Amino acid sequence: MTQYQKPTTLFEVLMGGTVLAFLLLLTVGTVIAVGTATSFQQGLNPSDWAAIRFTILQALTSAALSIMIAIPTARALARQQFRGRQIMISLLGAPFILPAIVAVLGIIAVWGRSGLISDGLKALGTEPLNIYGFTGIILAHIFFNLPLATRLILQGWLAIPSEHFRLAAQLGFSTSEINRRLERPMLLSIIPGAFLLIFLLCITSFAVALALGGGPRATTVELAIYQAIRFDFDLSKAATLAIIQFGICTLIALVALKIARPMDFTISLDQPAKRWDGHERRTRTFDKVLLLLVAFFLFAPLISILLKGLQPLLSLPTQVWPALWKSVSIAIPAALITTTSATALAALIASLSKHTATAVESVGFLTLAASPFVIGTGLFILLNPYFNPFALALPLTIAVNVIMSLPFALRIILPAITRNQNDYGRLGASLGMTGITFFRLAIWPRIKRALGFATGLSAALSMGDLGVVTLFAPPDFATLPLTMYRLMAAYQMDAAAGTALLLVATSLALFWIFDRGGRSDHFI
Repeated sequence: MTQYQKPTTLFEVLMGGTVLAFLLLLTVGTVIAVGTATSFQQGLNPSDWAAIRFTILQALTSAALSIMIAIPTARALARQQFRGRQIMISLLGAPFILPAIVAVLGIIAVWGRSGLISDGLKALGTEPLNIYGFTGIILAHIFFNLPLATRLILQGWLAIPSEHFRLAAQLGFSTSEINRRLERPMLLSIIPGAFLLIFLLCITSFAVALALGGGPRATTVELAIYQAIRFDFDLSKAATLAIIQFGICTLIALVALKIARPMDFTISLDQPAKRWDGHERRTRTFDKVLLLLVAFFLFAPLISILLKGLQPLLSLPTQVWPALWKSVSIAIPAALITTTSATALAALIASLSKHTATAVESVGFLTLAASPFVIGTGLFILLNPYFNPFALALPLTIAVNVIMSLPFALRIILPAITRNQNDYGRLGASLGMTGITFFRLAIWPRIKRALGFATGLSAALSMGDLGVVTLFAPPDFATLPLTMYRLMAAYQMDAAAGTALLLVATSLALFWIFDRGGRSDHFI
């Protein structure tokens, strides 16, 4: 069936155009702002260049290792059937919505000098692990991004028509032949995009570097920008680093898009794929051992957070509860604005021609390339001559959280709107339904699940944010992640564990409320 091209309405142009302008202002506009504030005559000192080299090295290493481990993990999930498989696939999304500072605490509990693994090494007479510095940052980034890479690659494996595997079995293809003829083309189409996404997430990671950085030799560009503004008030240095980071992210994006190859499979009958190549005993043993190791790596920190946080949860410091309210007052408005903005932008994209729609949609990637601290630096430079940026910590934090969550919400909502536009657009036009009437009667009932999921995801991401809030927050302003970090810095680890459990519970509760609301018939 051919796609239906709906005429673009004035309302869609106004709403979607406003969101697009907001995106461009807070991405390109802030980059221009930091550019005009930069004095390139001053240059960068050796420690700045060391931070740039370290940032690129850790991002490349984290992305490469995440992809390398995700490929056999996704293949094992694709070709093996076992009890609990669907639960494991569903739980792969947990680390992504887990607040970064909470995950760091869980990783320390398992891999730190007093963690589970180090206790075992001490019992064997071996030195405990030191996860601070390069090793700890890589470990944490793999923890966050391995599930994401696995889900992306697994989708590619499941997209290969089952008829291809059946024909390969009839022709007696070996595992290596299946890999060369079926799996490798799929991987070449997915890996560049997955690598790009993980690289961008690692290069703009702040909470991990802040908690596990371990000194000048393990300082990232994000951390250097934060230090330049927060401690040295050197806007020129911060602007220079911000522009360099934006350039690195843009260059990597162009290279990944150049390398990526489209995946071209023939039409399938949508039958579930049966994998005959996974029945060999050696293959099954390898897959099961690998999945057990991955499950331990991903879920042991989550279990440790639960066990360590239960008792301290009953005696949390008094500053935790105002911080909880502050985080919720940021997360809910940010989530609602994100979903509204993503819906308006998706409606505009769905009504545009293919090339124009692609160009508008690609603007969403600019937020990942710019990073929260690049945006925060630009906003600081723009506002500082006229206002006190620290007095605007709450609205600025909400605005940046909206910008950073928007690409994820857009990827959830846009396919739902486009699909329903194609399915019901002609019928709506023949009935004279246009604009808000068509959206309310034809589109809304069929996208509210996607809206609920996007809102819940945005709320969870905003709830756990420990990025731009550290840039603007005055001493008397603290969110729950910031309070938890301060407790960790003060070596109050029991209180930090209880705060971590409270943060996880609140994030998951917000996600569940909005996601459940999207599935309810009463969600309006």
